[in-house]
This record gives sequence, structure tokens and C-alpha cells, in this order.
Amino acid sequence: MRKLSLTVVLVLPFLTRGTVHAQQFDVAFGVGTLTAPSASSASGNHQQVSITGGAYPVFGADLLLKRQFGVSGELAWKASRNLYAGFQPYRPLFYDLNGIYAPKLGKHAAAEVAAGIGWESLRFYQGFTSCGAISCTDFVSSNHFMGHFGAGLRYYFRGHFFVRPEADLYLVRNNDEFSSPRATRFGVSLGYTFTPGF
Repeated sequence: MRKLSLTVVLVLPFLTRGTVHAQQFDVAFGVGTLTAPSASSASGNHQQVSITGGAYPVFGADLLLKRQFGVSGELAWKASRNLYAGFQPYRPLFYDLNGIYAPKLGKHAAAEVAAGIGWESLRFYQGFTSCGAISCTDFVSSNHFMGHFGAGLRYYFRGHFFVRPEADLYLVRNNDEFSSPRATRFGVSLGYTFTPGF
């Protein structure tokens, strides 16, 4: 979370300045769940652990720069720790940066299609704290590069407020800790659209 906070602090001034020339800036917060192929004895080179299940809060924002095209980013994380292989507490996080296309579908609706890259960060909790030069943590991370594809449908129910059912596909490279390199998140978010002159 410290990395995310630092990233937000560094990027927010540029995003805020960019909204003057942008068509719109959207923020959203929601929750969903994750599904992935289940573990089986036929999974060969992979551990017999599936990442399926649990509640995943998600925070995201996008900036539409030209017509309905722009950039977006999201962070989804497992709300509670789970046990890896029945004994090791862990929590997965998914970060992604995307290109986005968000065409309007009438006065109260808009579609979203996004594709990009990101990383999966698996935090394995140790039960003790280790301190470095800058901070202290009680986990070690295993990070993996991933591809991301997402889609959603916004419905504006009151002014600039919208609700968005959404689906995201994560394709994780070298995801050896789990039985599959593929995971899908389904959820719903509540958001707000800022337009020029807000």
C-alpha cells in the first residue's frame, strides 16, 4: 500500500492538470470476487493451489483524453488473508495500467473496454517484522508481470454518479504459485464522472 500511496502522490498532480484538457475523469470503488481454474493432480508444473474465492475490493480511475479514448488504472486486492497450501498466510494484489475505450450508449449509459499490463503481487506473511532502511514489513512479496483485459457497463443513476458491473481477465506470467496463470474477477463498482468545468 505504501507503493500505491507514493504512486498516487506523484501521479495525481499530472492527472489533475490533464483534466483541464480532457473530456472526463472518472473514479470508482467497488467489490467483486475472483475465479480461476481449480487445482488438479494433472496440473504438472504448478502447485496444487487455486486462487479462487474471497472478496476483492477494487479502486480505479480513468482519464479520457480524446473522444472516448484514454488511460486507466486499477488496484484490486483480497480483503482478507487466505492460507496458501493450508499453512502460509498470503494476500494477492493486482495492479494494472490500460488503454481504455468508453463509448456512450445513450444519455444514461456507457460501455468500457480496457487492455493493458500490470503485475500480480503475492504477499506471504511471515509472522514477524523485518526492517529495512526505509520501512518495516511483516511479509515477503512474489511479483509477476501480467496482461489485463477488462470490460464494464456504466449506468448513470443520478447526475454524474454511476454503477458499473465489470469483468476483468488477468493473464499472469510465471504464476507458479498457483494451478493456473489465468484468473477472472467479477464485480460491481460505484463511481463518479468529472467533466470539464466541474
